Amino acid sequence: MPRKTIIENLDTESREVKMEMPEVKKEKIIIKGLDSKRLALIVLVLVAIAGIYGSVYFYNKSKSLVVDANVEAQKETERLVELLGKIIELPKGETPTVATISDREKLKDQAFFAEAQNGDILFAYTTSMKAILYRPSSNKIINVAPISINTSQDLKQGTKK
Repeated sequence: MPRKTIIENLDTESREVKMEMPEVKKEKIIIKGLDSKRLALIVLVLVAIAGIYGSVYFYNKSKSLVVDANVEAQKETERLVELLGKIIELPKGETPTVATISDREKLKDQAFFAEAQNGDILFAYTTSMKAILYRPSSNKIINVAPISINTSQDLKQGTKK
């Protein structure tokens, strides 16, 4: 219990009560047996482990997204081939290369793309040497043409003439 001390002031004849509190010892809160350097080292190691775990987790997640994107693109190609197959007889046993027209102006000089619009889809069957231009918005085939692939030999013959 705190001790009370009474001090008299003779000039003003008043009394003042002063409370004295016992001094509380301030203790450092450190885990027994660990100094601050070791504690800092432990915290640093834990942060490093968490960083490595996070890096590995997000690396694996990004790889799975790439795989998922490829799978989704393949499913979309299959869906489009199925739609096109209802309109025209397609080459059997061959998967086409599919491209979407995004800038019609770049293709306007080529006769095959004269009627093309942005959003049209090109199906290129390289084994069957056939190209099909399809418009999904109206579910119509816009153009069909044979594919001519220039080889290095064809290019050499063209320069000799």
